[in-house]
Amino acid sequence: MEAIAVAIILGCCALGAGICMGIGAVGPGIGEGHAVANACEAIGRQPEAKGAVTSTMIMGCAISETTGIYALVIAILLIFVAPITMVNALKAFINPGA
Repeated sequence: MEAIAVAIILGCCALGAGICMGIGAVGPGIGEGHAVANACEAIGRQPEAKGAVTSTMIMGCAISETTGIYALVIAILLIFVAPITMVNALKAFINPGA
């Protein structure tokens, strides 16, 4: 019974990490693509404002990329830290005196 519980914990941690990266990578990708497209359009309309538009776009892309980095950190925690913690908690629950 304990082996099945450990397998479920490991599977759920892997599934959670995959979902986390799937959602966490899509948002910044779409947002940055939209920002770059609008920046190119703005530079096409006013080429003299290229410096201001480019620096603002880079700052916005850097800020929106932080959500992807946060998702990566959470996925790494789910892969490497959570299974050990959860399995230890399960073993402590099953054998409280040991």
